[in-house]
Amino acid sequence: MNLPASATLVAADGVQLAVRLTPGAGSVAFVVVHGFTGHGQHDHVRAITNQLVGYGSVVTLDLRGHGRSGGASTVGMLEVLDLDAAVAWARDLGFTKVVTIGFSMGAAVCLRQAALAIDSAHGSENDPILHSPVDVVIAVSGPAFWYYRGTPVMRGLHWFVETRTGRALLRARNTKIHPEAWPTPWPIEPVVAASLLRKTPLLVVHGTADRYFPTEHPKAIHQAALTSGNIDADLWLLDGIGHAEAALDMATIDEIAKWGLSRCSD
Repeated sequence: MNLPASATLVAADGVQLAVRLTPGAGSVAFVVVHGFTGHGQHDHVRAITNQLVGYGSVVTLDLRGHGRSGGASTVGMLEVLDLDAAVAWARDLGFTKVVTIGFSMGAAVCLRQAALAIDSAHGSENDPILHSPVDVVIAVSGPAFWYYRGTPVMRGLHWFVETRTGRALLRARNTKIHPEAWPTPWPIEPVVAASLLRKTPLLVVHGTADRYFPTEHPKAIHQAALTSGNIDADLWLLDGIGHAEAALDMATIDEIAKWGLSRCSD
């Protein structure tokens, strides 16, 4: 296939999104979703991309309000539209299997996008009906619950998001935050999304030394999936490992990719 290296997509609500494809072998596309203050061309994301191309092609995107994309971040609410557009793009390019891999905020986005693409009964203004189902979801270092303030670093993050001064400092890091609080009802939490995945394979990866979200978060996500009857939900707790993209070595990325590919066989 003669595939484009990059493109500008338009999310369902009109936000322009920067995406990039790094071609690899086979018919599987890994869609990598960065964390808070990240973007698709961040050094850690590029290192992960370069490792994943040994297993398939890789789509990276800048979520709204990040990197080269337009709009403003809603910290996990409307970002599901961004991922939905990226998954649809991968399908349009001819990839028959799509694996989403999200880190931190991106993990919440992956869980929610997959669930909302399956379960239209949860469609609403804050949880829009999505149209691009995925084959596998991998959530790394993600939160289970909204507005979690149980660690010092998360209390600091809320200050950045919720104050004018904090948002100004984030803009200096090329992250634009929407100034308005979420409307009610809130969008479904990641732990609820996990319970809606039905038979979609789910891998939850989390470090025991994560300073953002303690292990109650991955355990809750995993348990929600199992309780709902998803027998293909695995939990990897990595001893002594920290948070998200920067914490994982390439050997772990290899194992994640192999797990994803093993769930993509027809």
